[in-house]
Amino acid sequence: MTMFALLQGAAEVSARAGGLSGAGIGAGLAAIGSGIGIGLIGGRAVEAMARQPEMAGQVQTGALILAALVEGVALFAVVIAFLIQNKF
Repeated sequence: MTMFALLQGAAEVSARAGGLSGAGIGAGLAAIGSGIGIGLIGGRAVEAMARQPEMAGQVQTGALILAALVEGVALFAVVIAFLIQNKF
C-alpha cells in the first residue's frame, strides 16, 4: 500500500466518525434544550396560576400547547440528527 491510500482510508473513517459524533451531539442538545424549555414553561405556568388562581384553566391550556410545540421542535431536531447519521 502506498502512503496516499492509507491517508485516503483514514480520511474516510474520520469523516464518518465526525458525522456520527455530530449526530449524537445534535440529538443530545435537542433533548437538553427541550427539557430546559419545558421546565421553564412549567415553572412559569405554576407561578402564573399562583398569582391568579382564577386564570388557572387558561394558563394551563397555554402551557400545554407551548410544551407540545417545544417537544415537536425537539423531535424534529432528533429526526434531523438521525438523517445526518444515516448519510455518513
